[in-house]
Amino acid sequence: MEPGPPSDRTQVKRHPERGAYDRDTIDAVLDEALICHVAYVVDGRPTIIPTIHARAGDTLYIHGSQASRTIRALRAGTAVCVEVTLLDGLVLARSTPKHSMNYRSVVIYGVAREVTDPKEKFQAQNAVVEHVVPGRLADARLPSDKELQETAILAISLDEASAKVRTGPPKDDEDDYGLPVWAGVLPLRTVPGEPDPDPRLPDGIEPPGYVTDYRRGSRNP
Repeated sequence: MEPGPPSDRTQVKRHPERGAYDRDTIDAVLDEALICHVAYVVDGRPTIIPTIHARAGDTLYIHGSQASRTIRALRAGTAVCVEVTLLDGLVLARSTPKHSMNYRSVVIYGVAREVTDPKEKFQAQNAVVEHVVPGRLADARLPSDKELQETAILAISLDEASAKVRTGPPKDDEDDYGLPVWAGVLPLRTVPGEPDPDPRLPDGIEPPGYVTDYRRGSRNP
């Protein structure tokens, strides 16, 4: 039996057949996405910001500066909603109302917890780096104590999360299938370009394999 939604607000109500509540689906989207959006309400005003994230087990970590207004608001225990979307393709139907997109998305509800334990904060900071560029930790200098103090890390439990996924071709009205109009899916992917070296890079340092062979995709839990 497929798992159900963990709460009423995570239940997918519009196109419920696209809802997914298993952690494999949720984790795969979070692990592939590079940017999440964090929404919250402070002083009666809605706010949403993009930021870097990383998943470690059952926790989503988000990264920011100690001076960030968002960090200051969320460390006080404000309720948050985090959203991530991966766009997989443009769905071109025979009629404009049936056009759509193929996508994978995740929504998380919870309360942010500021990470203050030095060990957890160090591990979370490293998780963010590895999430963005797997393999980078082996080369780059690790953060100093001062740099860790200047960085804020917030943790959000994945206990209340759901995914929504659309795949497949367009779903036209039966009468439209005979129209002489091309229909189908235009796939979209995140594709890296050629590495652009820092002008101050010393001669003889070549880009490592994790740069030249960079790909976005799921990783193991």
